[in-house]
Amino acid sequence: MSGFKEYLQFDGLGLAELIRKKEVSASEVCEAAILRIEQENPKFNAVVTTIYDLARKTISDKLLQGPFTGVPYLLKDLLAAYAGVPLTSGSKAYKDFIPQQDSELVKRFKTSGLVILGKTNCPEFGLMAYTEPELHGATCNPWNSEHTPGGSSGGSAAAVASGMVPLASAGDGGGSIRIPASCCGLFGLKPSRGRNPTGPDHGQVWQGAVVEHIVSRSVRDSATLLETTQGVDPGAPYTIAPPGERYSEVITRDPVPLKIAYNSRSPLNTAVDPECKATVEKTAKTLADLGHHVEEAAPVLDGIALAKSYLAMYFGEMAADIDQLENILGRKARRTDVETLTWTLGLLGRTYSAGYFVNALREWDKAARVMGQFHQKYDLYLTPTMAAPPVKIGELKPKPVELMALRFINRFGLGRLLKVSGITDQLAIESLVKTPFTQLANFTGQPAMSVPLHWTENGLPCGVQFIGRFGEEHTLFQLAAQLEKVSAWQDRLIKNMNSTPD
Repeated sequence: MSGFKEYLQFDGLGLAELIRKKEVSASEVCEAAILRIEQENPKFNAVVTTIYDLARKTISDKLLQGPFTGVPYLLKDLLAAYAGVPLTSGSKAYKDFIPQQDSELVKRFKTSGLVILGKTNCPEFGLMAYTEPELHGATCNPWNSEHTPGGSSGGSAAAVASGMVPLASAGDGGGSIRIPASCCGLFGLKPSRGRNPTGPDHGQVWQGAVVEHIVSRSVRDSATLLETTQGVDPGAPYTIAPPGERYSEVITRDPVPLKIAYNSRSPLNTAVDPECKATVEKTAKTLADLGHHVEEAAPVLDGIALAKSYLAMYFGEMAADIDQLENILGRKARRTDVETLTWTLGLLGRTYSAGYFVNALREWDKAARVMGQFHQKYDLYLTPTMAAPPVKIGELKPKPVELMALRFINRFGLGRLLKVSGITDQLAIESLVKTPFTQLANFTGQPAMSVPLHWTENGLPCGVQFIGRFGEEHTLFQLAAQLEKVSAWQDRLIKNMNSTPD
């Protein structure tokens, strides 16, 4: 098992099976993963903290027995607290923060038998759809290192797509599982709100928009791990019905014919790249060939109002996060403690009234009701995951002149002036123009997935998104497994892993 190519042939459950059959030891698999990280990470900057000795100790002490016993794993460096290991959240304000206890989800990852080797890169506080934090630097896409792997789980996606590990943790508050999955040719499912635990340090994250799970090479890894980690923990803000059947069993059968609506128009009425439209059209044809009923249709939603509501939450959460830095720093936060744009977002968060914030969240409730009615007719809703293929690194960051203006605003605390200027309404559209499709499922709490079914002429991945009824992850997993059988995305991944750019 010392050769990289042999390690790369297997998803997580495949490696676990080899270990269970004693065809290879957990230590050998661990060392193969460490070698792969050391070889590939200098190219892509996906892993920001390594804990190899802790991983080796985990194996030598006694591995917990679960479906992923001995499988190498990486944690996103946001929310996923591992006692004694830095949790930077992509911010220099947190660069010295060491949590004293595991998060509940990390405990469950360990219970599944996963062997944690380190932490992956993310934008500061998970705010952006690209992964270029000042603290750790930019992460590159393994399909083309000049392009972004997406965000905010970009480090995890790059690590999996480059073959460092077969699966890695991720979180999604507006598309942060699905966007990197799309950019990196991976499978990424955002579970329903409340499906995975958020304790013990958090209740609802981003007003319930955020759910954690993974990005993976295979559908079965995602399905099996979710059935291991799902379920409420003490003090959970939501109670969700457990699945009626194990996801790992559901995916062994093809779904009954489904009624699927598809749409490739941006909810913001902005441009959608022809490649992204093409992947929806191609997927619709594939679904029809598989016996599903597919028709063009879309829920009637006010995309602009929802975008504004998302930004209101975004600004408010950032203001609160900056206020709470006092608990980490031992003093009030200064504008130099965080990135320039982050501080500006916090300033904006202080300009909105409580009434405006509540009205913004009511837009989410309206959207959930609209989608509930929509799913009376359709089992699933198909869209592009993104409105454009992966952009080049640096393309979405503020330009130098914009940064100068933001620094001036920050220095003099001009958040209210920025708000009344009307620029924030423009921001609501411009900040989401490349990723207008993913936030809907975060507003409504529905499960949604990105499936890697298309590559551009330049060889960049382009995923498609499916949104399912609340609590019905099994339908998504079952369809994804069917699509996985008729596509060659894992073969394409392995081929790219064996020829990743220097």
